[in-house]
Amino acid sequence: MRNIFIVNPHAGAENKLLEIRRAVDNLPSYLRADVYETKGVGDATDFIRKWSLEHPEEEVRFIACGGDGTVNEVVNGVVRNPNASFSVYPCGSGNDFVKAFGEVDHFLDIEKLVSCEARPMDLLKVGDRYADNVVHFGFDTYVARVINENREKTGHGNKNDYMKGVMKAMLHGRRNELRIIADGELLNPEGVAMLCTVANGQYVGGQFRCAPRAKVDDGLMEVCMVKPVSIPRFLKLLKPYTNGEHLDRQDMKDMLVYRQAKIVEVQAPKGFAYSLDGEVIEENHFTIEIVENAVKIAVPS
Repeated sequence: MRNIFIVNPHAGAENKLLEIRRAVDNLPSYLRADVYETKGVGDATDFIRKWSLEHPEEEVRFIACGGDGTVNEVVNGVVRNPNASFSVYPCGSGNDFVKAFGEVDHFLDIEKLVSCEARPMDLLKVGDRYADNVVHFGFDTYVARVINENREKTGHGNKNDYMKGVMKAMLHGRRNELRIIADGELLNPEGVAMLCTVANGQYVGGQFRCAPRAKVDDGLMEVCMVKPVSIPRFLKLLKPYTNGEHLDRQDMKDMLVYRQAKIVEVQAPKGFAYSLDGEVIEENHFTIEIVENAVKIAVPS
C-alpha cells in the first residue's frame, strides 16, 4: 500500500513540513510513503481526486497533516476512491475530529499511521460536500465567522480564536430565526434557536464536547439544539458544554432539545449560513444526511 502525507504548511502556528519529511524518510523501506505539500484552500481535495483517477487500482492511504480543515479536504477527496483510506497527523489549532477516538497523541506515531488497519466510518453530507466532524449553525456559525476573520489577519489558526468568537456571539448571536426538522419532527415550533449542532464527531472549537454520545460508525447523527437563553444562563451552560455533561444535567433540560437522526432539514431566512467542519457556507435551506460507511479511517491503538 502507498501512503501519501498531505501537509498543510499553514495549519497551526508552526510549519511541520520539515519535521514530517524527516519522519517519513526514517520509515522502514517497505513502508512506501510520499509527502505532498498543499498549495492553497481546496488543493488537498483536488490532488487526491486527480491522483485517484491516475491510479485507479492502487491501494492508498492519505494522511491529513494539519487541522480540521485539512482533514475535511482529505475526506472529500478520499470519499470517491474505494481503494483509499485516510488517517490524521494532528498539527492544527483545534484537532477536534481525532478527539472522538481518545488521546490526540495516539495519532502522532507516523509508523503506526501507515501500518494500522482501517475501519469504516460515516460522514455527514450537505449537497455535494461531506463533513467528517460536525455541521453547526446559529451561534456557532457566528463564532466560526470570527475565527475565520482572525485567521485571515494572522495567516494561521489560534486556540484562543474560538473563545474570542464566543464572547462576540454572546452579544449578537443568541437568537436566530430558523426551523429544524429531524427525521420529520419539527424540533423548534417557536421558530427560533440559539444554536444547533449536527454531529458525527464529539468536539468543536478545540475544547467543547458538543456531542458526547456521538459515534462515527453508528449510522446516526447527534442533533443538539439550544434554545435562546439569557447571558447568565448561557454562561452557566459553558462549563457543562465544555465537559460534555450538558445532556445529563437536569437543570438544562428545559433549554436543550436532543435527538439522534438520519436526516435533518433546515429552513431559514435569506442571509443564513452554516458551518461545515469550520467552513462557513451561506445557504438558507439545506439538508444534512448521514452516509453510512462512506470512508475508511486508520486509527492507531
